[in-house]
Amino acid sequence: MMKDAWSRIMALIERDLRRFRRSPTLMVVSMVFPLIQLVVLGYAFGGKIKNLNLGVVDQDYREPAVRLKGMLNAVAANARTFKPIPYYDQRRAMRDLRDGKIDGVVNIPPDFSRYVLSGADPRVGLIVDNTDQFSSSALTASLTELLQAYHAKRPPPRRSHVATLAVVEVYPYVPYIQFLLPGTIVLAIFVSCMIGGGIIYIDDKARGLHEGYLVTPLTKFDLIMGFNLAGAIKAILSGLVLVTIGSLIAGIPNPLAPLRLVRMLALVALTALALVSMMFLIMVRVSDPLVPRAIFGVLNTVLFFPSGAVYPINAFPAWMKIITVIDPFTYAVDGFKSLVLKNTGLAAISGDMFFLGIFTLLAMAAATRLFKRDL
Repeated sequence: MMKDAWSRIMALIERDLRRFRRSPTLMVVSMVFPLIQLVVLGYAFGGKIKNLNLGVVDQDYREPAVRLKGMLNAVAANARTFKPIPYYDQRRAMRDLRDGKIDGVVNIPPDFSRYVLSGADPRVGLIVDNTDQFSSSALTASLTELLQAYHAKRPPPRRSHVATLAVVEVYPYVPYIQFLLPGTIVLAIFVSCMIGGGIIYIDDKARGLHEGYLVTPLTKFDLIMGFNLAGAIKAILSGLVLVTIGSLIAGIPNPLAPLRLVRMLALVALTALALVSMMFLIMVRVSDPLVPRAIFGVLNTVLFFPSGAVYPINAFPAWMKIITVIDPFTYAVDGFKSLVLKNTGLAAISGDMFFLGIFTLLAMAAATRLFKRDL
């Protein structure tokens, strides 16, 4: 009995994969799009802000002010966080700041040198365009550090009663493109499940091909299992492309190590089963072919962004953290972060894999129950 059921399921999988082989364009697109997103987002958000235009208004012109301007030029030549642009009129500098020609204005007041020499709380003004929080924060941090160095006249004593912080990083520096890779792998699997599972299934129903299944001895379980496994196989292929090519693009150390690939394959397969079963649960009673295309963007937003793939979950408001608890993306992303960024074993992600496995079983059971075996 079990052998006959498995033969029926395999026949359904073979039919679906033959169709995929004849028209692989959609699946290729589903693999290429996440790779493009990885590269664009990884380099768009991952780098340090540089080459900001900083207007410098010197109303003092004495030696302490000249020394400060020399340090500004040193930052421009080395760290290149900003480029100093001299202004002789503060009003013109402010006008250029409002017009977007420069990103900030440093104002050295007329009594700056006198206050420095007398030790009477010298101050330098920084005016920033706070509509761009990233640029203004970068300027503030850079100039704060510069002024600390400006006033450091002698090295600190060897012994001090002041407690200091020694930071030890467990792992090598992780660029943002590497931080983004786990979420991109899950996104590629999801896109494949959406296209190779949900959309193709609804298109079959719209074209009448689905009716052919109803005159066969296939049971509801056979149909759901066959559809899920066929969609999962296609999603696994997309996941493997991102695991290998994406790791090479992101610069992951030793991405093709055999044991590492085996662990990644296990999580890719489990993630694919969880997401494709979720898609069939959502689509099992849908007949309109426009519905999956209409909800694709909504699902992507609701599932991908709250998963911690782009930004840490700890920064989310309380209501958004509720979504992360039931979102399969959350557990898949967490598992891939452990495997990709930390190179841990399967024991470290056992909780994530357990959730994905239970989620798959519950989603498939619900989809089987809701599936209509008649017209």
